[in-house]
Amino acid sequence: MISVLRTMKKLSFLLLLSSVFYFSQKSDSVALISEVKIEAYKKSVSFIASTKSVSVVSENLLSQNPPDRLLESVNQIAGARMEERSPGSYRIAVRGSSLRSPFGVRNVKVYLDDFILSDASGNTYFNQIAPDLIHKIEIYKGPESGDFGAVTGGTLLLQTQNSDDLSLNLSSGSYGTFNESINFSKQLGKHFLQVYQNYYRTDSYREQSAVERKQIFIKDNFKYSDKGELKAMLLFSDLDYETPGGLTLAQMEANRKQARPATATLPGAKEQNAGIRNKMVLAGLSNQYQLTNGLSHFVLVQGSYVDFENPFITNFENRFESNYALRTHFNYEKNWNNVSAEWRLGYEGATNPIYIKNYDNNSGIEGNPQNFDKLRNNSGFYVLSQKLNFNERLFTDISISLNSNAYKWEKIFPTSETGNVKFKDQWLPNFGMTYVLDKGFSVRGKIGKGNSAPTNEEIRSSNQQFNFHLVPEYGWNKEIGVRKQFGNTVFVELNYFDFRMKDAIVRRQNEAGQEYFVNQGNTVQKGWEFLLESKRFDLKNAVLSHFKFRFSGSIYDFKFKNYAQGTSDFSGNALTGVPKTTINSLLNFTFFKKLAVDYSQFLTSKIPLTDSNSVWSEPSLVSNIQFRYPIVFEKSKLDLYFQIQNLYNTDYVLGFDINAFGNRFYNPSAKRNFVLGATIQL
Repeated sequence: MISVLRTMKKLSFLLLLSSVFYFSQKSDSVALISEVKIEAYKKSVSFIASTKSVSVVSENLLSQNPPDRLLESVNQIAGARMEERSPGSYRIAVRGSSLRSPFGVRNVKVYLDDFILSDASGNTYFNQIAPDLIHKIEIYKGPESGDFGAVTGGTLLLQTQNSDDLSLNLSSGSYGTFNESINFSKQLGKHFLQVYQNYYRTDSYREQSAVERKQIFIKDNFKYSDKGELKAMLLFSDLDYETPGGLTLAQMEANRKQARPATATLPGAKEQNAGIRNKMVLAGLSNQYQLTNGLSHFVLVQGSYVDFENPFITNFENRFESNYALRTHFNYEKNWNNVSAEWRLGYEGATNPIYIKNYDNNSGIEGNPQNFDKLRNNSGFYVLSQKLNFNERLFTDISISLNSNAYKWEKIFPTSETGNVKFKDQWLPNFGMTYVLDKGFSVRGKIGKGNSAPTNEEIRSSNQQFNFHLVPEYGWNKEIGVRKQFGNTVFVELNYFDFRMKDAIVRRQNEAGQEYFVNQGNTVQKGWEFLLESKRFDLKNAVLSHFKFRFSGSIYDFKFKNYAQGTSDFSGNALTGVPKTTINSLLNFTFFKKLAVDYSQFLTSKIPLTDSNSVWSEPSLVSNIQFRYPIVFEKSKLDLYFQIQNLYNTDYVLGFDINAFGNRFYNPSAKRNFVLGATIQL
């Protein structure tokens, strides 16, 4: 706690310093922050006029990461939280959606450019994407069923390079970390071609937590006529990472670096060579064509294959997954004197067959067979939407979608049995409105329903049992917000939301560390989110040349409602795994017109680790600093950077195993560590 107080004093000093800089400088001609364009479902709109609850991970935020992860960038966004249980094992929560995510991303849908990373059941292998492939992220918070289908958490749009670039990135850091990537992007006649390659490895901070990732990404955007554009994409990723497992508090305090030790009945993570080996291929085609002056058509087809191996404490699991998706919609636009309108009629659907084999785990080698099963998930939604723009002042967005989800299951070994489950189709309406009071000043309101069916990993979880009793969670979200630009210098955003979810899916863990899932009842999720961000000030000073600041955070009141487990009543308890308060900051300094210094902080309040609220984490305050220096040659540029992660050497945990059996909640994060690298642009 003393270290936290000391760091808070440092933060207060820097806040005071930033205020001095702000009030002593004149504004310049830098574009309004409120005029940033967002790309919701292939339709650009200014941020100030958007009806969506959306945040943008900009180039400045992306540059704050070490080359191997996106965590620092995402966690600067109010309402978003990216966690690291171990290097290579990430999960993303949007407004507390991590209740059901032991790993990966669930209840948050993810797109890569035109293409869909999430499978038919809603699971996403987010860790397959190399961070420096991404050049922009749009994070949509809450249900957006009219544009993105049935989710209750949110949606991420990942955007890759869209301008000419030839660059090489090399970095090395603590714990044997090495990262290398090459990017080639070029407009070649009617084609925009990108070829990206990445190799990353680390021994990591803890035992049994090494990571190795190899990736190739290719895309071709072919503008074959004035009316049409064909896009092709191919992604190959080979990820191999060890999993150290959770520790008890006593084990963590004794040795933060150790992997989960053996017990009287079960071997340890290191002994079993616990880890995940995941190979994925994703390929797709999309076509956008302007049929008439106001009518256009978009169609996308894609397919993927995943070879997944998971040696675990109690078993060795193989999964062979395919996913095939189709997305298509007609858009019609009409403009009058002071009114413009857009209508969309579309469909998105996918099928996801999986073959799962479980064996005994003989120290990382397949042993005798345990269970062989097959599972196929089919999901999709039809959507009709209308967007209106009245005199560039009033913007409305209304939609309704019909969402379906069903799965077939088959037990192959040691017993033979088949069946199917069809969830009730859901009509999901959404309505949003924004009114622009003045240039750079708008108010907005939104109401919508979200729905999220169980994923394949929840229907047939690591306990190797089919859970036929799981049903989709659903709920209504209401929110209001205000966006205001002050004098072309500072942008402020404030949002309040109230989300009521029913039949929420939560994670449980048995003695062996295997997950299973249950519908726990209802939740009430209320909260405030804020953003304060400045432009880049030109200080007209030879020593301190430029300055920029950013502050964001959330204050949540998330509680269980009507939730009983056995004889225990957890109604009114704080929602598991969600901090009540987060405050994030980023200060960007430029010295001598070249040396950039980025100072970031992440304050997180205590987190309930059990549904009973019997165990809570400690609050944490973590700081990072980065130095960047460009060297310009005649035809090239060399960007040098040096990062210090966890600057004040804080003991903290960034990924908890909630409701873990045996109180193994803790996955300790690294102490102070370093990254040194360079990017060469030719």
